[in-house]
Amino acid sequence: MTLTEDTQSQAITLTPAAADAVRDLLAKRELDEHALRIFVSGGGCSGFQYGMALERDIRPNDLSFELHGITVVVDEISINYLNGSTVDYVDEIMGAGFIVDNPNAVASCGCGNSFRTNEDPVGRQSSGGCGCG
Repeated sequence: MTLTEDTQSQAITLTPAAADAVRDLLAKRELDEHALRIFVSGGGCSGFQYGMALERDIRPNDLSFELHGITVVVDEISINYLNGSTVDYVDEIMGAGFIVDNPNAVASCGCGNSFRTNEDPVGRQSSGGCGCG
């Protein structure tokens, strides 16, 4: 399913820095015609965790849209948790990587890789730490 421009502005935003980082990964790995899949899965310190993958296959129920020349796909369950989020890429002294600014998160792990929403008010605690310190 392809999102309209109005829906895209409400779904997920990919910053130019994030788009450049994805473009660099695709070029280095020679992955023509691949998309950036952004998803949410259970786990992490706060209940849910973010995931990203480079994929060629887009499933029939995936939401698909183009941002800064990068095709972004999100499954129909994950979009409920990611709607309105911004994905950025930072390269700082303490490290480089993708970060997600998620307005749906009411709490998150210190490392920013896991989060909790209002739909999960008590949070599901992982039996192991997330390694954020």
